[in-house]
Amino acid sequence: MSTYPDAKIPEELFDDAEREARWRARFSAPRVSLPDWARDAPGRNLYVSNSSGTWELYAWDRDSGEHRQVTDRPNGTFHGTLSADGTRVWWFDDTDGDEFGSWVSEDFAATGGKAEAALPGVHAGYPAGLELGPTVTGVGMSTDDGVTVWVARSGGAPEVVYEHEQDGGLSSLSWDESLLVLSHSEHGDSRHPALRVLRVDGAETVADKWDGPGLGLDALDFAPVAGDPRLLVLHERHGREELLIWDVLADTEREIDLGLPGEVSADWYPDGTALLIAHTHHARTTMHRYDLEAGELTELSTPAGTVGNASVRPDRSVEYSWSSAATPSLVRTLSADGADEVLLTPPGERPPGSQPVTDVFVPVPYGPNDAVHALVSRPADADGPVPTVFNLHGGPHAADEDRFSAYRAAWLDAGFAVVEINYRGSTGYGSAWRDAIEGRPGLTELADVAHVHDWAVREGLTTPALSVVAGASWGGYLTLLALGTQPERWAGGVAGVPVADYVSAYADEMEPLRAYDRALFGGSPEEIPAVYSECSPLTYVDEVRAPVLVLAGDNDPRCPIQQILNYLDRLVEREVPFEFYRYDAGHGSLVVAETLRQVAAEIHFARRAVGLG
Repeated sequence: MSTYPDAKIPEELFDDAEREARWRARFSAPRVSLPDWARDAPGRNLYVSNSSGTWELYAWDRDSGEHRQVTDRPNGTFHGTLSADGTRVWWFDDTDGDEFGSWVSEDFAATGGKAEAALPGVHAGYPAGLELGPTVTGVGMSTDDGVTVWVARSGGAPEVVYEHEQDGGLSSLSWDESLLVLSHSEHGDSRHPALRVLRVDGAETVADKWDGPGLGLDALDFAPVAGDPRLLVLHERHGREELLIWDVLADTEREIDLGLPGEVSADWYPDGTALLIAHTHHARTTMHRYDLEAGELTELSTPAGTVGNASVRPDRSVEYSWSSAATPSLVRTLSADGADEVLLTPPGERPPGSQPVTDVFVPVPYGPNDAVHALVSRPADADGPVPTVFNLHGGPHAADEDRFSAYRAAWLDAGFAVVEINYRGSTGYGSAWRDAIEGRPGLTELADVAHVHDWAVREGLTTPALSVVAGASWGGYLTLLALGTQPERWAGGVAGVPVADYVSAYADEMEPLRAYDRALFGGSPEEIPAVYSECSPLTYVDEVRAPVLVLAGDNDPRCPIQQILNYLDRLVEREVPFEFYRYDAGHGSLVVAETLRQVAAEIHFARRAVGLG
C-alpha cells in the first residue's frame, strides 16, 4: 500500500483574527433542526442540535420547557423519532457512521436507563422506513440481499410482510393502523418507484400504482384522520413533481393542479381538509395553504429564501426551518392568525451572516431546458478576476438553493467567489432535466459546468488559472472527473468522499446505491462495462494535471475507501501532486471540530493551488 501525502491543516486559516473567528463561529455556533413531535403527545418533541460540539438528538418537553440531550456518541447521531405516545425516543444505532445498524429506543424522560433494542427479531441493515403507530410498528431494512419490511402489533414479535431483492421500503402507515404503503422497484428502476398498499392484518395487497417507465411515485403520508384511506402522493406525469390524492380503498385519485411554475411537496393539515404546500422555483421556496374543498391556494407570508422543512401543528400553526444565503437558519412558527416569530433558539451566540447569492442563467445549445441556473457569490469589494471555487453539489438528485451555508461563507472570507451550478441531474427544474444524465452520468453534468465556467471567464469573474473545482459525494465524483476530462479549466480540485473508480465503488457500496446505479447507468458494470468505464474518473487519471486534495471516510458505505485508494495509487505512479485527508467516520462527519479541520484543509489547499500562498 502506498504512503500518501497528508493534507496540510493550518492552525489558523486567516492572519486576520476577526475573519478567523467569523468563519469558525458559523460552524461552531449552536444550531437546531425543526422539531418533530409525537403523534398523540404533541408536547413531546425531538430535534437535532450541534450544541455539544457533535450533532446529536435532543428531547424537548414543551409543557415543562425542559430540553435534554438524548444521544452521546463519538461520531454523532442524526436519525431519530418518537413513539406515538411520546414515551420513547427511537434512534438508529450504526457503527462509526457506516449507516448499517439497528433501531434502539429509550425513555423520553431522563431516567438514566440505557437504550435497548427496539424490535428484537429484526435483523440489522440500512434503514428503509419506520412507522410508529399507537399499537402497530412497521420497520424496513435493506441489506445486500434486498429489502425486508416487518410489522409488530401491540408489543408482539415482528412479522415479515414484504421481501424483495429489488430496492424499496416502508413509506406510511394509515392513521387507524389498518393500512401501510410500500415504495418498491420490482420493475427494476429504483429511481422511479411504484407504490403498493397492504393491509396490516394479513399483509393482503389492497392496491398497486405504477405510472410506467421513467415516472416515479412518492407516497408522502396518509390523511391524519382515523378511517380515512386518502394517501398524498407525488407524481411526475406532466414533466415535474406534482400532487395527487389517492383513495387506496376505492382506488380512485384526484390530481391537484396548483398552477405554480416550480415543483412542490406537501403535508396535511390536522383535520385532512387542507394541504401545506412547499413550492420550489429557481432555488427558493414559497409556502401556501391549499383548501381541498374550495380548491383555493393561499400564499403564506414567509421571508425570501429557502424553507428546509415545514409541518402543521394540531393548533394549525405552521412550524418551519428557514434560511437565506445571507442569513443563518432559524426555526420559526407561523400562527393560524398570521403572526410569524422565532420558535426555538439554541443557547449561545447566533452565527455571523454572509453575502447574498445572485442568479445567473447561462444559455445552452441543447435541452431539455434552455439554460443552466447558477448561484454566484462574490467576496465583499471584489474587483476584476478573482479566485473562484466552482462548488458542485452532491446527489446528484439535489440542488443548490438560496440557503445559508457556512461552507460557502468560509470560501468568501478566504477571498474566493463561489459558483454553485444546478446542472442536469438536479431537482427543481423538471423531470426531464433531472433524468437527462441517465445513461451517461458525470460527463453530462460536466458539459453544463463547462458552459457556466465559460460564462465566468467571459464575464471577467475568473480565469482558468484562478479556478478550483470542488464538491463532496457526487460533487466529489464530478470533481475528479472534471480534472481528468477538462484539465485545461482547473488550477486545482477538492474532492470530498468521491466516487473515483466506479467499478470498484459499485462492488463495495451499499445495495440501495447499487440499485440506484443500475437505474442511472442502465445496468450493472458486468452488463454495460463500456458505460461505466467512460464515466469513471479512473479512466482519465492520466490526463490530470492540476493538484488535487481528496478527503475520505474509513467507514463510508456510499463511496467506499478502497476505490479511492485505487485512484490515489495511480496518481502516485504518475507523480501528480495531491494530498489525502483520511478520517475515522462515514460519508461525512457530524463532529464540528472535524468539520472545521476538513474545511481548513480544503481552503488552505485551494489557496495554494491558485497562488495565494
